[in-house]
Amino acid sequence: MDQGGSVFTEDSPIYQQLATQIADDVVAGTYPEDAAVPSSNEFATFLHMNPATAGKALNVLVEQGILYKKRGVGMFVSPGARSQLLKQRRTDFPQQYVRPLIREARAVGIDPVELAEMIKEEYTP
Repeated sequence: MDQGGSVFTEDSPIYQQLATQIADDVVAGTYPEDAAVPSSNEFATFLHMNPATAGKALNVLVEQGILYKKRGVGMFVSPGARSQLLKQRRTDFPQQYVRPLIREARAVGIDPVELAEMIKEEYTP
């Protein structure tokens, strides 16, 4: 988490948004395997939210196997969590991003060749 204050939208519950942000940080390497993550109270203070909301976000990640608890010590990133998240995101990628992109391209009259060229141009540094 690199930003103080809350920057949450009303699109989904705050705890889900926080869980997603923590997962993003695991994928990015901010929290490597076996690294401690901030406590629910630390997240609550930093992000100006209810500690129960932060705790719910952490528990979601525990249930998914992304984090694990050490009683009396804190929450830590599970071994293999980054790989698990990357695998899930690759699986979800077509449904979440490709299909909506294709739907919009069709709606505005972009053919597959033109769409592929646009993607290639944007993808190349």
